[in-house]
Amino acid sequence: MDFQDIGDDARRQYIDARATFEALEAAERQAAGVRGGMYWKTVSGTDYLVRTSTRNAQKSLGARSAETEAMQRSFASRKEEVQSRVKDLSDALKRHQRMNRALFVGRVPTIVIDILDMLHRADVAEHFTVVGTHALYAYEAAAGVRVQSAAVATRDVDLLWDTRKRFRLATQLKRLDLSMLSLLRKVDKSFSLIDEQRYTAVNSSGFEVDILRREAQENDPHPAQPSDAEDEFWVVQARNAEQLVSAQRFSAVTVGTTGHMARMNTVHPLAFVRFKRWLAGRPDRDPLKSRRDALQADTVARLVADYLPQLAQERP
Repeated sequence: MDFQDIGDDARRQYIDARATFEALEAAERQAAGVRGGMYWKTVSGTDYLVRTSTRNAQKSLGARSAETEAMQRSFASRKEEVQSRVKDLSDALKRHQRMNRALFVGRVPTIVIDILDMLHRADVAEHFTVVGTHALYAYEAAAGVRVQSAAVATRDVDLLWDTRKRFRLATQLKRLDLSMLSLLRKVDKSFSLIDEQRYTAVNSSGFEVDILRREAQENDPHPAQPSDAEDEFWVVQARNAEQLVSAQRFSAVTVGTTGHMARMNTVHPLAFVRFKRWLAGRPDRDPLKSRRDALQADTVARLVADYLPQLAQERP
C-alpha cells in the first residue's frame, strides 16, 4: 500500500498556508463579536448609547456617561482593529492560494471545497460531518501524504446531519431564509433533488451530495428535513450511523486543486476504519463497494500507523 509524499516544498507551503487560514478563522470569530454597531440616540433631550445587530435589533446600553462613552470608544476601536486584521489575513490567504496551486499542494475537488466553504459562510458547518470517501482528504492532509487514487475515487460527498441539533439548524436556515438545497445552489445553480431519491442532490456534471442521518431514536423526527422549505432534502437514515454521530471528531484544513482552502470536519480516523470494516463485512453490501470499503479501511489504518501514530493512542 503506497503513499506519495507531497515533498518538502509543498509541505512547507501547506504549513504556512494552514497557519494563515487558522489565523483568519480566529479573526473572523472575533469579528462576529463586533457585528452591528453602536450609536447615540437622543430621547427627550438625553443621549442613549444603542447597540445594533446585523438583524436591525436595537438595545439601549444606558444614558451618556463616562462609562458608556468609554464603551463606545472601545467597541469602535475593537471593530476597526478586527476588520483590519480580517482584511490583511484574507489578502495573505489569497497569496497562499496562488502558491498552493503553483506547488500542487492540494487535490480536493473544487466542488467539495466550495461546498465546505458554503457551509462555513452560512454558519451551519457544525451540523454536518463529512463521512465516506472524501474524509480521506482530511486524513492525508494531516499526514502530509497522498493516498492511492483508487481509495479516493468518487463522484459524491456524504454529509452526516446531527439531528440532535436540528432546532438550531432549522433556526439558522430560517434566519437566512434558505434551505439546504438553496445553499447548494449558491455553489452550483444546477443542483437539484433526484425525484425518487430525495436525500440526494445532483448537479449538471453528475456530482452528488447526499445528506444522511442516524436511524431514528429517542425524540428524532421521522421522516426529517433540515428546514420546512417546500423544496428541501428528505434526509435518509443510514444503518449504524449512530456509530459515526457519536464518534470523536477530526478536523483538517484541506486544499483544492485550485489552491483554495476549506476546513473539513469528519470523524476520527480510527472510527472511520471501524465503520468501513463493518460496512465491508455486511453480506448485503455490493461486492464492488465492499472491496472499496475494505481498501479504504486498510489505507486509513496504515496511514495512522505510519504517519499519525499519536492518533493511535486515542480511543475514538
